[in-house]
Amino acid sequence: MLRLLWLSAAVVLLDQISKFWIVAAFEEYEVMTVLPVFNLTLVYNTGAAFSFLSDAGGWQRWFFITVAVVVCIVMSVWMARLKPEERLTGWGLAFVIGGAIGNLIDRVWLGKVVDFIQWHWQGWYWPSFNLADSAITLGVILLLLDGFLAGRAAAKEENS
Repeated sequence: MLRLLWLSAAVVLLDQISKFWIVAAFEEYEVMTVLPVFNLTLVYNTGAAFSFLSDAGGWQRWFFITVAVVVCIVMSVWMARLKPEERLTGWGLAFVIGGAIGNLIDRVWLGKVVDFIQWHWQGWYWPSFNLADSAITLGVILLLLDGFLAGRAAAKEENS
């Protein structure tokens, strides 16, 4: 199943190209309205999701780098051990690995993650994120869906 690492590489490439463009085209906190509920805006995040630990003083950079490296190694080993029929798991792992590497590159080079996608509604703003975050989210959804479907199949088999 390691052949799915092409998907991880594609996620990293698209993520880094989008971040390179946004950093080159925008000043920090500059906003471009794309749709009435969607903006592009350059922000930096030294923390994790929802700026968790963003004000921790700097040690969190190395913590998140370590977590990303460990996650990528563990998920790559998991992916290598998958059976051919475990495609949904493979796709989920590939998305998570690609997203983790995309944000890892930011942390190593910049010390923070570039975020730029911003959704909002009637004065309520979802925290800004990037393509790597989207890939991680999609990967986790696929892994959860796979687990749910496998659980249903096992329950159905048990009841037969």
